[in-house]
Amino acid sequence: MADEVSYYAIVGAGRTARAPSGLARRRYVAGLPIDEALRRDLTWQPDAAIVEWEYGEVGADLVEISRTTADQLIADFHALWDQRD
Repeated sequence: MADEVSYYAIVGAGRTARAPSGLARRRYVAGLPIDEALRRDLTWQPDAAIVEWEYGEVGADLVEISRTTADQLIADFHALWDQRD
């Protein structure tokens, strides 16, 4: 379980898993889940989006995606955010 990581595209109104508003992941450390979201500085920081989604407490939906898709989205966000800074 140490290497298990699940990635989620954060999709809201008008968004898709290929063009999400954000990216979240759940990884396991010592068997415990650690939920994180990608920030504009391209670091993963603790976040409650996955838990809130599981309990139906968030407006956006999450769609599980592959590591390959997550890597592509990270590159896309990097390019997008560099243009805006």
